[in-house]
Amino acid sequence: MQTIVEQQAQDETGSVSSRNYRILWRWHFYAGLFVMPFLIVLAITGAIYVFKPQIESVLYGDKLFVPASTQARLGYGKLLSIAATALPPDATASSIAVSQDPSRSTEAVFRLPSGDSSSVYLNPYTGQVLGTLSVEHRLMKQVRQIHRDLLLGRWGGWLMELAACWTLIMVGTGIALWWPRKQFSVWGTVLPRLGLRGRAIWRELHLVIGIWVSIGAVFFIMSGLPWSSFWGKNFQAVVTWASFAQPPAAAKSAHVHGADAPADDHGAMASMPNMPAMPKKMQDLPLAEIPWAVGATTVPMSQEMQHHPLAIDQVVAIAAHNGMQTYQLALPGKGTDVFTASYAPGAGEFVRSDLDRQRTLHIDQYSGKIMKDLRFSDYSPVSKLVTLGVALHMGEYFGLANQLICAAISLTLLGMAVTGFVMWWKRRPQNSIGAPKRVLQPTPSITRWKSYMAILGIIFPLMGVTMLAVWLGDTLFFRKRA
Repeated sequence: MQTIVEQQAQDETGSVSSRNYRILWRWHFYAGLFVMPFLIVLAITGAIYVFKPQIESVLYGDKLFVPASTQARLGYGKLLSIAATALPPDATASSIAVSQDPSRSTEAVFRLPSGDSSSVYLNPYTGQVLGTLSVEHRLMKQVRQIHRDLLLGRWGGWLMELAACWTLIMVGTGIALWWPRKQFSVWGTVLPRLGLRGRAIWRELHLVIGIWVSIGAVFFIMSGLPWSSFWGKNFQAVVTWASFAQPPAAAKSAHVHGADAPADDHGAMASMPNMPAMPKKMQDLPLAEIPWAVGATTVPMSQEMQHHPLAIDQVVAIAAHNGMQTYQLALPGKGTDVFTASYAPGAGEFVRSDLDRQRTLHIDQYSGKIMKDLRFSDYSPVSKLVTLGVALHMGEYFGLANQLICAAISLTLLGMAVTGFVMWWKRRPQNSIGAPKRVLQPTPSITRWKSYMAILGIIFPLMGVTMLAVWLGDTLFFRKRA
């Protein structure tokens, strides 16, 4: 009890700024302790994945590229038939890449009985099978999944989302701790004093480098969260509803190309017998990449089931007539499914600088009617902003320079995690976690920070729940020790 009385006396006599500093340091410590291992994983996988085009060209160049030729290409139907011979008979074609690049191979993706998918690469001029690759188990796919969910599925995705959200707290409290409390000096504030030794130099590097990288860190978090498992999924659903929830009359008037008028997907679903309870979403289609803005949109259904399905080359011709030359084509899996042509960034040869060329075209598999045509110009301002943010996040918006900047930010964040760990290791007492001492009587001025954190907790509910848990645990634990 005497210890608590002494602590309270110290709190009461300590300056307001000193007590505020200790409170913010304590939250910074908790955030860093949780975030550190995840930040290391995010930084390493992010720095690797940003160079996906170069890495895959080295690893799979013999499959991705062919000698350019003026020779006529084989039809996509023919290529798909040849590709099927390279896999077990029960493999089902799910998508094919349509390209005008004379040096690219044709990739056909098949669903295997095991549930996995396999890509078959062909020379589009000769039909030669160049090789096969597992869709799920290729290197960069694994790197991306580690970056997103640690290969743990939904729970891993939630953990990584929490880590990203808590990084916001870490950055915010870190800036507050860095903020000069005395006279401003360049050295020790914006430039490190390299003459220091021991823990002091690690602290200096952590503070100064941290303030330089904080903007990049916040950008990475905010541009990555729209893809997260919990918050991102719900945010996407809200934005999609606000962007594309238009009345039937408006939907029918959107983008009519050629002689065929588009049909409203809600009307199509209502007219189909034995309609499935849950219509497909774009994100359910077997496509390597899907634009974020349309991922949660409903896929329409084919209506003219009394006709024979169109051949794939007929569909390619319809897409070309409507202005699409390079895209991924999702093939119908059932009688009510449509062909979906999608030009999306990040898949194969597609480049993110072509943001305004993003497009999704749904084609009735029997009549060839354009069921729905979604273009970048149809996106809401929020969707366009997210699309740009993701492009910059992935390092593919303005070429190699974008990649190098993203890699530099990722590696600097890795350095922050390492320096933070070294600082903690050097100061931690034996048999103790080494958390900064708790202030038992916070100052009224700290209320502003509580409001900031409460707002973050409301915006990001998963983080709000964990912040409440940390606060309760910290309060109850130390009260019990008292």
